[in-house]
Amino acid sequence: MATINPPKPKRRALSTGQWLMVLFLLVFTLVYMVPFFGAIITSFRTMDDMSLNGFWSLPREITISNYVEAIQRSGVTGFLGNSFIITLPALTGTIFLSSLSAYALARHRFAGNKFIYFMYVAGTMLPFQILLLPVFMLSNNLCLQEAYELGQFVLNIPFVDAKVCLYNSYLGVIMIHIAFQMGFCTFVLRNFMRSIPGEIMDAARIDGANEFGIYWRIVMPLTLPGIAAVSTLEFTWIFNDYIWALILLSDGSKFPVTQGLSNLQGQFTTNWPLITAGALVATLPTLIVFFALQRYFIGGLTLGGVK
Repeated sequence: MATINPPKPKRRALSTGQWLMVLFLLVFTLVYMVPFFGAIITSFRTMDDMSLNGFWSLPREITISNYVEAIQRSGVTGFLGNSFIITLPALTGTIFLSSLSAYALARHRFAGNKFIYFMYVAGTMLPFQILLLPVFMLSNNLCLQEAYELGQFVLNIPFVDAKVCLYNSYLGVIMIHIAFQMGFCTFVLRNFMRSIPGEIMDAARIDGANEFGIYWRIVMPLTLPGIAAVSTLEFTWIFNDYIWALILLSDGSKFPVTQGLSNLQGQFTTNWPLITAGALVATLPTLIVFFALQRYFIGGLTLGGVK
């Protein structure tokens, strides 16, 4: 028996205004990508070639020695390890704590709910530059041993004989990132969790689930698209951070890759193709994470916006 194929829908021709919009977006994209393309070309050039012919000239000589020297001379691989030591715990702590606070703000009504939520939103609007000096002074003067002594004196907590200062430590940078990123993550995840039907959680309570069980077994799996979207942004922001590592770290062996690339800068002259090659190597982890979570990132941006 012959099958009848349904007619294909005709594509509607674009109007003049739509063609102009497409052309504008194409030109805007090309202009936006010009620095990136220039950086790629520069990373394969020699310093002599760029000095003689100019930055925007076509390369007369192509070499990969800049990448080899950037990895060997600057220790990019070691600095990348430091970046992961800072980024992964900070990202994990941020997502876990912000999801807990988002669940409480989204699914429970209590006195001060709106106030706490608005405080999170207000915190995201606070320029972090004005807090650089207070955070530096606090981290430079506060050690965990002092905190333990305070807890033992006030709350009768057993003293632990340890002294770990927040300044010049991975822990200090991690805690700062968690504190400053929680507001944005809570703001986004709260909107996702509000879109979850309350009947699902009521059924779980009838079955005997406690609040943490509802959060962990029901709310978190249903919020995975939002968590993937937020994690992609947070990984990029924390991994590419430069200013907090500059303020809170003084030991060169603990520098993340964004600060470690400063080792490539010379005392009298700077090899810009070398620095560009090192910077491109440092961007690879964020590009890999973005492309791996791209579909979750795009879908997660819009999923929580409509109930």
